[in-house]
Amino acid sequence: MADRLSSLDASFLQLEDAATPMHVGSVMVFDVPEGGFDHDTLVGLISERIAHVPRYRQRVRTVPAGIANPVWVDDQHFDLSYHVRRSALPRPGSDEQLEELVARVLPRPLDRSRPLWEVYLVEGLADDRFAIITKSHHSLVDGVHGVDIANVLVDGTPLGGEGVLATWHPRPEPTAAELLAGALADVVRTPSNVVDGVRGGIIDVTRTVGKVATVAGDVLSTLARVSTSPAPTSPLNAPVGRARRYVMVGTDLEDYRTVRSRLGRGSFAEEVTINDVVLATVTGAFRSWLLTRGEPVYPGTTVRALVPVSVESADAEPGVPPGAQVVACFVDLPVGEPKPSMRLHQIAFSMRQQTESGGRRAVSAEALTGVGGFAPPTMHALGARLGGMVSRRMHNVVITNVPGPQTPRYTGGAQMAATYPVTPLGAGQALSIGLTSYDGGVYYGLYADRDAMPDADVLGRGVVDALQELLDAPRPRGRRS
Repeated sequence: MADRLSSLDASFLQLEDAATPMHVGSVMVFDVPEGGFDHDTLVGLISERIAHVPRYRQRVRTVPAGIANPVWVDDQHFDLSYHVRRSALPRPGSDEQLEELVARVLPRPLDRSRPLWEVYLVEGLADDRFAIITKSHHSLVDGVHGVDIANVLVDGTPLGGEGVLATWHPRPEPTAAELLAGALADVVRTPSNVVDGVRGGIIDVTRTVGKVATVAGDVLSTLARVSTSPAPTSPLNAPVGRARRYVMVGTDLEDYRTVRSRLGRGSFAEEVTINDVVLATVTGAFRSWLLTRGEPVYPGTTVRALVPVSVESADAEPGVPPGAQVVACFVDLPVGEPKPSMRLHQIAFSMRQQTESGGRRAVSAEALTGVGGFAPPTMHALGARLGGMVSRRMHNVVITNVPGPQTPRYTGGAQMAATYPVTPLGAGQALSIGLTSYDGGVYYGLYADRDAMPDADVLGRGVVDALQELLDAPRPRGRRS
């Protein structure tokens, strides 16, 4: 029997349009190994490992008359070479040229007659590097039946992991009569679920509380705590076209640890996390960006961010590991506050209120990095899915921060030097921010509408400046030694 799309996944397909394609991606930069790395190597790796992500050989098939959600069916003409593509940068192969390529590749709609993913090998980067760009549809990466392709491409050792013997044969595609029969059977079993969320869409917070997804086989509950007031007016909320800008920003994880150590306890006496320092850095970047634009910035000016955070619950089911639950935190970033240390403590207080209420507490980065495989791309996808489920009136921007492994990762013997997420834009959302910590670095991916944010690079530079501002900030009074 064909596997039916959930109402949530069906809604992602239903609600997307040419200006707001709902796929997520990643940009992984590698050093060329001694034996080289080419398109054939990448095709071979994916061919060996695609059995670990069976969704990547399936396509979406609609049900006649739309009486039920679409189903996943094996692609009878699956062509790996169509999905694994090759590109190259002209000299000098700069990061700016790579950003421009990403901005052109990621917004292109995926072909719905085929499996909903693409991978690009980008050769010719400066300093003897290459990049792999991944692109997967929201409905493909649900954390239950599908994870991001990058999750299985990257290994913990240069020797690589074991592949799977290529014995796959597509199952026969169901006929229209069989699809109708399956839909009618589902009506009998669960009549309230048929087409639920497709016609109306998953738009309001109150309709999404309690929705369930999973990550690496663990339950992930999408809870939300937010006031009923809409998000403040912001240039971040603007009509979105088809063109994009993409900015990569690399920073040093040790700088965030230093800020946490120096400013982590002040007169407010709350513990500050690395995630709080990240949000304070983004807040400072927004402040300088708005001032550069000539926007009014008053003491009470804020930007509301939706921040998915993994939490532990006191009443969690036995055997559920750390990081199983994710809360959608809504944080009013205090861009109007001129003092960086005060911004940090205001954010820390707000985050603690949300993540530690009801017997919950935030999960440590160390626990999250214990998820099998290279989990950050999948975790970013699930965070973006969470953002897509919530009314866009409630926030100005989605910020996903996923801690990754702090030891080197490899693909085909090539060591990964950096990894940058790409999270999609929703209607009226001119910017999304994703970041991943990896091997001593913190890597930001700023994905923006090209017309609404032609100055996205200014915001990128603001991230670097805001982090330095935190490093230079005086220690708060009452700092414990």
